[in-house]
Amino acid sequence: MAEPREPANLNPESDSAASVNSPAAGAASASAASAASTGKPPSVRRRLAALLYEALLLFGVVFVAGYLFSTLTQQRNGLTHHNLLAAWIGLVVGLYFVWFWTHSGQTLPMKTWRLRVVSADGAPLSASRAIARYVLAWLWFLPPLALHPLLGLRLPQTLALAGIWFVLWAATGRLGASRQFLHDRLAGTRVIDVAR
Repeated sequence: MAEPREPANLNPESDSAASVNSPAAGAASASAASAASTGKPPSVRRRLAALLYEALLLFGVVFVAGYLFSTLTQQRNGLTHHNLLAAWIGLVVGLYFVWFWTHSGQTLPMKTWRLRVVSADGAPLSASRAIARYVLAWLWFLPPLALHPLLGLRLPQTLALAGIWFVLWAATGRLGASRQFLHDRLAGTRVIDVAR
């Protein structure tokens, strides 16, 4: 005579809770989540679209930071404390990026375009690596802008040089197997595709 079987558990929540609490299931779900977000590198077009969206959001961040600076320092014109203002805005923007990169690996534009920044081995960014990435990302803009006063260039020449430099820097995202921009390679980071 067959022994009676226990009724099947019809509550899916208890099954998922039990599987999450077991160490093997936890490791499997962590590796599945990691695999879901470490597919092929995102296209250069998507990363540039996220960069454009980021620039729009940063306009608001810079506006608020500049307003606070001018209010707190009683700045009456743009030439007063302009170097200090530039340093302040660089610090605020740096804090913005470092905080998001170390907490979730994504800013709002990166979430919109399903991108995440991680270290070269796929781990979340440490504060020091996020700071290094932020400093190296300035290489998108600073070299041609630094040539403006050094070579005495006029504004149209500087803008043309900056445009050429930007295109060349963006082209580094098509080089190599990792398909990462040069500042990511130098910082030991990479941008990965996040599954829907």
